[in-house]
Amino acid sequence: MRKSLFGQIYLYFTVVILLSILGVGIVSYMQSSRALDDQVERYIGQLIRHSTSQTESYLRRYELASDSLLSEDAVKQFMEMDPEDSYRFYELTQTIQKNLFRKTFIAYPSVHSITVIGDHGKAVIDDNQNWATYTNFDPEQTLAYVNAKVPPDGKIAIFRNDDEKGRGATITIARRIGGFVSYQPKGILAMEIKTEQLAPLWDMADLGPSATFFIADESGRIIYEPSSSTLTDADMVAVASRLTGGTERSEVIPIGGEPTLFVARESAYLKWKMIVSLPVDELRRPVDSIRTTTWSVGLATLLIALLLAYRFGRTITRPIRSVMEGMRETEKGNWSRLEDQGRDDELGGLIHRYNLMVSRLSEMIDLVYDAELKQQKSELELQRSRFERQQAEFQALQLQINPHFLYNTLETINCYAIVQDSDEISEIVEAMAFMLRYSVQTHLEEITLVNELNHVRNYMVIMRHRLGNGFELDVAVPPSLLLRHMVRLTMQPLVENALQHAFRDGMEPHHTIRIDAEETAEEFRVYVEDNGVGMSPGKLAAMRAKLADDGAEAEAAATAALDRPDGGGPAAARTILRRGGIGIVNVHRRIRMVYGEGYGLAIDSEEGRGTRFTMRMPRRG
Repeated sequence: MRKSLFGQIYLYFTVVILLSILGVGIVSYMQSSRALDDQVERYIGQLIRHSTSQTESYLRRYELASDSLLSEDAVKQFMEMDPEDSYRFYELTQTIQKNLFRKTFIAYPSVHSITVIGDHGKAVIDDNQNWATYTNFDPEQTLAYVNAKVPPDGKIAIFRNDDEKGRGATITIARRIGGFVSYQPKGILAMEIKTEQLAPLWDMADLGPSATFFIADESGRIIYEPSSSTLTDADMVAVASRLTGGTERSEVIPIGGEPTLFVARESAYLKWKMIVSLPVDELRRPVDSIRTTTWSVGLATLLIALLLAYRFGRTITRPIRSVMEGMRETEKGNWSRLEDQGRDDELGGLIHRYNLMVSRLSEMIDLVYDAELKQQKSELELQRSRFERQQAEFQALQLQINPHFLYNTLETINCYAIVQDSDEISEIVEAMAFMLRYSVQTHLEEITLVNELNHVRNYMVIMRHRLGNGFELDVAVPPSLLLRHMVRLTMQPLVENALQHAFRDGMEPHHTIRIDAEETAEEFRVYVEDNGVGMSPGKLAAMRAKLADDGAEAEAAATAALDRPDGGGPAAARTILRRGGIGIVNVHRRIRMVYGEGYGLAIDSEEGRGTRFTMRMPRRG
C-alpha cells in the first residue's frame, strides 16, 4: 500500500526535527566541551608561565647577589689563604661575615644563609638570624656535595637540598669561586633560600581544592609540593619524568584509576618543570551541566515540534486530497477545468494557473514551431550568403594576375615579331595560351602537383626568352608525389617572386631555383627555394606578420590602386604588390581558404643565402 502524504510529511518532519535537535545538541556539546577544555588548558598554561616567569625573575636577583660576592677581594683571598694560618683565617672570616654577608642579608632579607668553602677545607658560614656558626656543619662533606651539582663552566646551579621536603625545604644557589691570583676555581659560594619565601609566587596557581601544583628539577626530584597535595611523591616523580620533550606539554594520565590532566612547563633558566594537575571529572563538571541542560531543552523542544508538525501536515494534506479527487475525474475522461474554490492561498493560485496552462499550451506549441522554422530558414540563408561571399572572394583571388607580367610578355612577343621571323614567337604564344587557359579555370579549386609543375614550365618558357639565357629549374619532386593534390595557381607566383626579388642583379650560372615535395604523417609539403639575396631579419619579420593577418590591408590597397582613374592604376598597384608581397599573401590565403586555418605558406630566409617557401597542405591518400 502507498503511504499517505500526511504520513510521509509527518515522518520527514520528525526526522528533520530530530536531526536538527541532535545535530545542534551534539555539536554544541562537543564545541562547548572542546572550548572549555582549551580554555582551562590555556588558563593553566598562563598560570604556569606567570609562575615560571616570576620564579625566574626572583632567583635571578640572587644570582646578581652572588656576582657581587664573587667580585670581593676578601672572598678571593680566602680561597687562596694558608689553611694553617689561624690569624689570617680569623681576620678574613670576620671581614666576610661582618662586611659582606651582613650587607647581603640587609639587601636580600629572604636569604636564609650564605656559605663560602675553599678547596683547602676552610669555610665561612652565616645565617640571617644571629650569625652563629653551625655546630654540625662539615665543610668537606658540603664541598663535595655542592661540587657534584655545580657545573664545571662556572655557571650557577639552583637545587633543593636532599632530605628536605615541602615548605620547610631550602633552595640552594651555588657557583664556583676563583682565587685572587688565579682565575681557576678555588672553592664554592652557596646561598640558601627557604621555599616558603617562594611559596607566594607558586600559590598563585589556585585552581580549586582538587588541583595540585608542584615543581621538579631536571633529574626528576621534587623541589616543591604543597602540604595539601593529593598526589604521592612516586606519582609526582613518574609524571615529571613522563612530561619531557618540549617547553610546554599537556597530557591526561590516570592516577589511582582517575584520569587527571597534567600541564607542565619547563624553565630554560632553572631547568625546572612547573606542573599543574587537575582531575578530568572536575574539569568536565561544567560540560556535564551543559549536556544535562541540552538534553532537557532538546526533549521539550522535540515534543512541541512534533505537535506542530502534526497540525501543519493536516493543514497541507486536506486541500491536496480535494485536488486529488478532481484529478481522478479527469482520468475517467471528464476533461474539464478544475473548479475554482475561491481560495486565496497558494493552492487556489495553483488551480488557476493549471487551468490557464491547459488553455494556452496549444498556442505556445504553435508559436514555438513557427519560431523554430523561421530560425532554421534564417540560418540556411546566412550560410548560403557566407558560401557565396567566400566563393566570390576565392574566384577574385584566382583572377588576380600580375599586369606587369602580361605587358612585358606581350611586348616581348611584339619585338620578336618585328625583328625576326622565328619559332620562338610560336613557342612563347603557345606557352602564354596554356597559362591563360589554366588560369581562368575558376571552377577547379584543387589540381595535381604535376599540373602545377606543367604551368610553371610554360611560365619558364616565356621567362627564358625574356631573360635571354637558358636558366632551368631544379625539380626534385619524388615521382610518387606527382599526383598529390594542391591548390591551383600557387607554385608559379613563388617562382616569379624568386626571379624578381632573389636575383635582382640578373641571373648567374650559379643561381638556382629548386622545387621539392615531401609527405609527413599529417601534411603534404611543397618547397620552392632559391640561393639568391635572401631577406634581412626585419623584412622577414614583416613578411611573416603579413602572412599572420593574411595581408588584408596590403591587398585592399593594391585593389584600390588598380581601380583609380587618376592614371596611377597599374603602376601604383605594382608598387604596392612589390612592397607588400601581395602574390605571396595571395598564395597563403588561398591555401587557408581551401584547407583551413591550420595550413598555408611559411617563409624561411637568411640574408645572402637565399629564401625557402613551404606550402603546407593536408595529406590526402
